Amino acid sequence: MKKFFSEFKAFALKGNVVDMAVGVIIGGAFGAIVTSLINDIFMPLLGLIIKADFSQWFIPLGEVPEGTAHTAEAMAEAGISVFHYGKFISAIVYFILIALAIFLVVRALRKAEEKAKEAKKKEEAPTPEKKPRLCPYCKQEVADDATRCPHCTSELPPVEE
Repeated sequence: MKKFFSEFKAFALKGNVVDMAVGVIIGGAFGAIVTSLINDIFMPLLGLIIKADFSQWFIPLGEVPEGTAHTAEAMAEAGISVFHYGKFISAIVYFILIALAIFLVVRALRKAEEKAKEAKKKEEAPTPEKKPRLCPYCKQEVADDATRCPHCTSELPPVEE
């Protein structure tokens, strides 16, 4: 039993499991933000544009007694089944908006990652090695600021920049 718990502890505390747990928690928080964005901003704007509330679009699946208001709540109180196609349309719009929001976030993250990689490549790019200065007479290496060759004592031409 002790071995079982030690194996479980090793599994549960692995980096991947902890990272996944953090991802799930952040995903839940992000989901709440996206849900609020869609329910509180996009759906009312869409309703304003098309002049309708999707959630109130339905078809009664039975005979409606006289005097019953034509709302989903009134139909439910009267015991009438309704076909809520408006809720289905809302769910489709909701899905598309969530997919769009996630796409935009992932796209922004990818661009940021690409920029970071490019910056890292620029930092890591090796500087080209400078060719050593050679004496034109004895072909030995000479310091860049030398005016005479230390090997053959010839006078050197100035360095071209």
